[in-house]
Amino acid sequence: MTTADTRPLANLAERLGDDEMHVWQLDYRRDLRREPLRRVLAAYLATTPADVRLVSDPHGRPRLHAAHGSTLDFNWTHSGDRALIALAHGAAPGVDVERVRPRPNALEIARRFFSADEVAALEALPEPLRGQAFLDVWTAKEALLKAHGRGLAFGLDRLSVARDGAALQLRRFDGHDVRGWQLHRLSLGPTLVGALAWQGGPRRIRLGMLASVD
Repeated sequence: MTTADTRPLANLAERLGDDEMHVWQLDYRRDLRREPLRRVLAAYLATTPADVRLVSDPHGRPRLHAAHGSTLDFNWTHSGDRALIALAHGAAPGVDVERVRPRPNALEIARRFFSADEVAALEALPEPLRGQAFLDVWTAKEALLKAHGRGLAFGLDRLSVARDGAALQLRRFDGHDVRGWQLHRLSLGPTLVGALAWQGGPRRIRLGMLASVD
């Protein structure tokens, strides 16, 4: 389910169900650091941004401090002036976004870091189509590894993603049954490519845009 929400964040009162994932797109400014993230988390926790306590797990992933006593988990990412924040109860989302731009070295990067079947799929495409395909696979793998918890340290070549029409398909994930994972391309408009992943059963995805996090 895709919706747009341009209300001030303070008025965002819809409950995040246990069968849902919320993904919000918003402006990103490097000088604000984690302040927009704290404001979004505060709205979901019904507290103030100053009271949002974040910790890093052993692999560097930010999480809510246990003192919040909440099942809320989140992940965030940014590229250029846009950011995405994914939130869920009882599941660890992974989200990634990249801005569309020319990628003349896409195949070179893929040969260094992707699995053999992913490289072969890119090599089979006409050169003008490789940049989009590369970003589809890259963001999918990043989202999966963020949800996994190890990030890039796990190894980009230890999982394999295929493009199946408009969908993304996880075909291999070392040490995991791929049937236990969910992977979705996010519709973010013509200038952004994004993906969302998590381990567990299917959930409804609410994708929206926050005009303000004040």
